[in-house]
Amino acid sequence: MKLSAIIATLVGLGIAAALVMMSGAADIGRAILAAGWGIVLVLALHVPQMICSGQAWRSVVISPATPSPLSFLGLRLIREGVNALLPVAQIGGEFVAARLMALRGVSLSAAGAGVTVDLTLEMLSQVAFTLLGLGLLLIGVQDMQIVRWTIVGTSVALGVLALFICVQRFGLFSWLERGLLRLAEKQNWKGLKDVAGLHQDIVALYKSPRRLCLGTGFHFLSWLLGGAEVWAAFHVVGVPVGWRESLIVESLGQAFRALGFAIPGALGVQEGGLVLICALLGIEQQAALELSMLKRVREIILGVPGLVAWHWIEGRNLAGKAGASPQDDISPEKTA
Repeated sequence: MKLSAIIATLVGLGIAAALVMMSGAADIGRAILAAGWGIVLVLALHVPQMICSGQAWRSVVISPATPSPLSFLGLRLIREGVNALLPVAQIGGEFVAARLMALRGVSLSAAGAGVTVDLTLEMLSQVAFTLLGLGLLLIGVQDMQIVRWTIVGTSVALGVLALFICVQRFGLFSWLERGLLRLAEKQNWKGLKDVAGLHQDIVALYKSPRRLCLGTGFHFLSWLLGGAEVWAAFHVVGVPVGWRESLIVESLGQAFRALGFAIPGALGVQEGGLVLICALLGIEQQAALELSMLKRVREIILGVPGLVAWHWIEGRNLAGKAGASPQDDISPEKTA
């Protein structure tokens, strides 16, 4: 684990812990425990988001060995688990995802291209979702001073997203190709030469409007469904909010989380962003942190099985059990 990741994690944990302590850690804990089976509802509402995200991802993978939609749900589970729970920047799961698709028979270049374009479309759709949230926010908010600061913070987050999209034209493809080559060499992956076609595969995907539109549309639907998860999370801790407030909190909250992409799990950034956004809507700081804690609980409950499944797949691959295929199923039924 790199020193920078350790420092970022500690700083993020410190900010999150300070916010929780200032708002009453005991009260927040009691609210989470009192949610009871309501937490199951929050978990259940995240599954449709993963399904949509998985379909968006599948639409930009060009290979005869493209996994089934159900398997992409399992892949998405693993990808989110890596990004949320491991001490890596929030794109570490994409490298793991490319590796797992390669184990299923997809060439590393096609897998890497699919992951890269999928991440780009996810960010592009997030820009549209964030703008929707900003538009909803500006309707009926009186404190323009806080609104201005929120717009500044959101604009910075949008700038980070736009930068990622733009730099693809200035060497990101080659960087990702070199990164996969180094990782493949280090892990002694088979099919190493397949990575060499990554750039061409990405360019080919950008020449397919149908795939790009499908991917963007599914991702945007996934973002919208996130508003339902926020609505449910608030209600299970006894904070009644409407759909407008839920969409605003989710859209701008995710933008702030994107701003903390270099911090594992966006620790501290997510909490601070939600506190600021909820303040604009008259939602108490304690409720904002309860929402954040519910999101963290969901990440752990869904992420741990994803990490277990990943290590199980890698273990089977290394063990080379008799009769094992590199295309072992990783659909959700086998992640339990």
